[in-house]
Amino acid sequence: MDGSAAHKHHIVPLKVYLAIGLALYILTVVTVMVSFVRLGGWNVVVALAIAALKASLVALFFMHLLYDRKIMLVIFITAVIFLAIFVVFTMFDTVTRGQINEETSAPIQDKASMYDSLSAPVEGEIEDSKNINGASDQGH
Repeated sequence: MDGSAAHKHHIVPLKVYLAIGLALYILTVVTVMVSFVRLGGWNVVVALAIAALKASLVALFFMHLLYDRKIMLVIFITAVIFLAIFVVFTMFDTVTRGQINEETSAPIQDKASMYDSLSAPVEGEIEDSKNINGASDQGH
């Protein structure tokens, strides 16, 4: 094979880049809007689906995967499918974790002390915390 059979370059029109850029911007706005909707466990699924669509658009058009040899596209799609499988298995694990080991189904502490008061500490509480940490008010 000689050097004359070089890879043919594909020039993408500027309209395509602008359209993909606009689509990525719109999908980003949709992601932010969906984050304010209470969908329960589906929030993660919707966010990951939008992120996968955005990543696919970037890979296909900005990285020219759509115009490259088709084996590269097959490799990319295979990698995305395996990533999706691993994420789904991880989600299954986190959902059923409490059914297998009951000690991990609940938080370690039901109510942590850091959430007791949402206001700023009072002057006396600051001095008490210094005394607890080993510092005293006398000359240290």
